[in-house]
Amino acid sequence: MITYGRQTIEKEDVDSVIDALKSDYLTTGPKIGEFESKLAEYVGAKYAVAVSNGTAALHLAMLALGLKQGDIGITTPLTFAASANCLRYVGAKVQFIDIEPETGLIKTEEIEKHITPQTKVLIPVHYAGQSCDMEQIFEIAKKHDVSVVEDAAHAIGSKYKGKKVGSCSFSDMTTFSFHPVKTITTAEGGAITTNSRELYEKLLLLRTHGIVQRPDKAPWFYEMQELGFNYRMPDVLAALGLTQLDRIDKFIDKRKKIISLYRQKLSSLSNLKLISEFDYNDSAFHLCPLLIDFESVKINKKDLFQKLKRKDISLQVHYIPVHLHPYYRKLGFKEGDYPNAEKFYSQEISLPIYPSLTLHDINFVIKTIKELVI
Repeated sequence: MITYGRQTIEKEDVDSVIDALKSDYLTTGPKIGEFESKLAEYVGAKYAVAVSNGTAALHLAMLALGLKQGDIGITTPLTFAASANCLRYVGAKVQFIDIEPETGLIKTEEIEKHITPQTKVLIPVHYAGQSCDMEQIFEIAKKHDVSVVEDAAHAIGSKYKGKKVGSCSFSDMTTFSFHPVKTITTAEGGAITTNSRELYEKLLLLRTHGIVQRPDKAPWFYEMQELGFNYRMPDVLAALGLTQLDRIDKFIDKRKKIISLYRQKLSSLSNLKLISEFDYNDSAFHLCPLLIDFESVKINKKDLFQKLKRKDISLQVHYIPVHLHPYYRKLGFKEGDYPNAEKFYSQEISLPIYPSLTLHDINFVIKTIKELVI
């Protein structure tokens, strides 16, 4: 089965995990610190905090900023639900901003119009691996004394204006996901990077129940200082992350070659197009979104997916806009609120993109889609 994404696990990954399994640590141990240091160095940030998943990373970021009931956070509706849910976890309200139809990224020029005294954080989402215009977003945030948390679940290894996403050059924190379909994986896992010592220490505290060890009082003594969570990454998964990070640039090179092939093979078709890429971006391409004008082709989206499945091609759509989910409809959002995101969803399918994808696979996918669509 050809899928839209897949992990790449090789012998060095297996060996690293086996070594960790044979060590004294399976949960929090030395591999966590190694992985955090290596990740921080790779993206160019001062600090990194490894956590259990990308959703936990977003939740901890909101907690570290002190968001609470009555506060408002701004994000995009074209994302996985966690980008908005993290605000709801702390009692804050969600304000969505519609997207640029060519890229799927938040419409930067619309952000400032929606900032109020209750707005406390901006959460731009680096859709498909391409960075939002972070310098402009950060300028808006500074003007209004608002924090910025980059949702870079798609963007490990991507660059914005020559700097790695995660360097936090234009944000307070950046969150990552290491789910198996991402550019690198720790099976499940995530991380937060920051250049703030204060935020770093808060994240460490909140990651482990809000508990600190107090050997100054007694060898066994610990105390809970804040209401935290058990969001730790196991050492055995950090061991996998270390060997994955060793090969991240190789993974990204392969992804870029695949994107280049897709662009080449689809360039002559007016009713099928890949999303645009801004000049200031160097995307690692977690996803390869293809936009199909279903009003001008011979098949609808549902039938296309069903027929592709019969050909052993199992794709996905990224995403059903968050405001259309029943939970958010109960909060007052409705169809028509964000027309660009809704149209994007109606047209988008995610093409396969992962390092083990072969030229034969790519040709087969393109040939099959053309036969079914045109």
